[in-house]
Amino acid sequence: MLSFNVQHQEFEPPEALRDAIKCFWYDRRDSGEGQSSFEVTPDGYAEIIFHFGSALSVSLQGDFQPLPSPFMMGLLNQPAVFYTKNRLEIIGIRCFPWTVFDLLGLPSGKDGVCILEHPITQLHSTLDECITAGRLDEALVKVRQYFLNARSHVGTDSMLAKAGVAMREANGTIPVSQVAAAAHATVRTLERKFRQSSGYTVKDVSGLMRFEQVRNHLWLDPDVNLAGLAHELGYTDQSHLSREFKRYSGTTPAAFARNAKKGKRVVSTDFVTFTQA
Repeated sequence: MLSFNVQHQEFEPPEALRDAIKCFWYDRRDSGEGQSSFEVTPDGYAEIIFHFGSALSVSLQGDFQPLPSPFMMGLLNQPAVFYTKNRLEIIGIRCFPWTVFDLLGLPSGKDGVCILEHPITQLHSTLDECITAGRLDEALVKVRQYFLNARSHVGTDSMLAKAGVAMREANGTIPVSQVAAAAHATVRTLERKFRQSSGYTVKDVSGLMRFEQVRNHLWLDPDVNLAGLAHELGYTDQSHLSREFKRYSGTTPAAFARNAKKGKRVVSTDFVTFTQA
């Protein structure tokens, strides 16, 4: 197994950003001179990623692509493998998928890992200077201010905001009809607006949120009873849970739990990666 020295921190956004951004986070990896890799599994968030230090590349569906800073990682429907060496530092902005495109003023529908052609790219050089000088706090202040300014130019869609709260509180376990009721909308209207804002359906995002809950349970307790977990999270049965888990992770819950037991994990509240053996 590759050896990583990983530092991870998360920071709450200001009140004015909490309907659009889950958190800001910082990650530092020191992995030595040889090329190393880490795998990121899907969850219910979109990420804007600034990275500093060593080069960063990604492998998705067999394609190997160098990544500029920043890039955006939309909703994943399968794991993504990243490659780097030596020192890599990351500042991430974890966004709700129904807000990220409006926040950036971009058309929706970009999934997976995509390169940003956007004024936000001009922020990289300022952040790089701060990170190189060891001034993480200053870098985070600049990131927060950028997004506060961006947020001030975007109206709040109360329907999507209410739908998002309902989905988050239920961790993706309630049906679309109940999400629509919480948003005071018809299913048809909600689905149309949700797809316009995120490029996905409510069901798509709810499925990822629910997968994320299973994934987190397995990281923290690899011996968890899957039948009980399936019932708790609203799956039809254990087989349904296993099918959905394999759909998003590419592996079975049992195999995933075995890897967690081997200590091949780097865990924080929401951000978890697996190093490659």
